[in-house]
Amino acid sequence: MTDSQPPVGLSEKAAARVKALIEQQGNPNLKLRLTISGGGCSGFQYGFDFDEEQKDDDIVVERDGVTMLVDPMSLLYISGAEVDFVEDLVGASFQVKNPNATASCGCGSSFSI
Repeated sequence: MTDSQPPVGLSEKAAARVKALIEQQGNPNLKLRLTISGGGCSGFQYGFDFDEEQKDDDIVVERDGVTMLVDPMSLLYISGAEVDFVEDLVGASFQVKNPNATASCGCGSSFSI
């Protein structure tokens, strides 16, 4: 992509948490992969995983030494979104602030458009 701003954002807190998790794993080749799949209580669900392999068509988002990968199909549903890491009384989790979502479940792990 030639745009100066990536199509999906990664907050400073999310990047710091990913960096800490990668350090715990002891594998500096790991990258955070964000995927969208059918399912969840609202229709689609977010998925987070670590991956060493970057595919040719992946969208690459870098921040503070951390790389996040998004496949083109998932990007259709989350373009303009930002991944954040939130800690509150209920717990800690990655959350996606998705401007394309018209509804989401209470836990924030699934959405509809």
